[in-house]
Amino acid sequence: MELARKILKEDLKIFGETFKQAVKSHVPLLDSIMHYIVRSKGKQLRPMFVLLCARLVGMANTTTYRAASLVELLHTATLVHDDVVDDAMQRRNFFSINALWKNKIAVLVGDYLLSKGLLLSLDNNDFRILQLLSDAVRKMSEGELLQIEKTRKLNVKEDVYFNIIRNKTASLLASACAAGAYSATQNEETANQMKQFGEKVGIAFQIKDDLFDYGNINIGKPTGNDIKEKKLTLPLIYTLNHIDVSKRRNIMYIVKNKHKDKQQVRWIIDEIIKAGGMDYAQQKMYQYRDEALAILAHFPASDVRDALEELVRFTTDRKY
Repeated sequence: MELARKILKEDLKIFGETFKQAVKSHVPLLDSIMHYIVRSKGKQLRPMFVLLCARLVGMANTTTYRAASLVELLHTATLVHDDVVDDAMQRRNFFSINALWKNKIAVLVGDYLLSKGLLLSLDNNDFRILQLLSDAVRKMSEGELLQIEKTRKLNVKEDVYFNIIRNKTASLLASACAAGAYSATQNEETANQMKQFGEKVGIAFQIKDDLFDYGNINIGKPTGNDIKEKKLTLPLIYTLNHIDVSKRRNIMYIVKNKHKDKQQVRWIIDEIIKAGGMDYAQQKMYQYRDEALAILAHFPASDVRDALEELVRFTTDRKY
């Protein structure tokens, strides 16, 4: 992401200040938590997509910085709520909000971040930007609930899986790219083009996350965690559709009843690798990455386009 950070050096500073101002509170406890959130921010991947998409089609401006801040506010709010739902004690090698301040405060902090995002847009009449990103939040909730429903029944087909990740993960990145483009052009067609671009990148990003779960790379969550949580991701879905009935029954039994047993989970992972589930998922990931790059290719060559391409490749080549 070096080129992106180099090109966006000044933009990221302005975004950082905008975000910091947006989360300020007059309640001492909230202010302490917001300071902790600002300090523990991650790679800022989504704000970078907002800023680069704006610069790809025009010039970044105050609306762009607010859009990037709104994306980060919404993303952070969903992560805080996710950690409560998952009872997660860590996030990006920092203690999670619920680990430090307990669930009740964490839920309220997530709500606060959502409300600050709404006000940031409403107070500045960024209605179209807010509409784009509110739609993403709706889809994220629908995607999560669909995943929970299908996990309970262990009945996830490939088209349902893609529907889940398109909503749960890709929708926010798609709306972030659309918001960035719209902030610089107020052009719906351009915003829609970048929305499609962001969706494809987001799907590739999620498949990469799913692949990590079957590898041995230290990424901050245990190998086989998705199986332990009874989540049917693409490598497993492919495997279940391409093995004999007896093995399929065994895998389904383990996922339902023995998903905490490390040896049994290891056996499933070995079967996935043997059946080509990893290779298939990787092939799909690269397909979506290449479709995203094909959309970028319609724009004139520039450092900004190169930086966006670098970010796209980072989503599939990253080691964490």
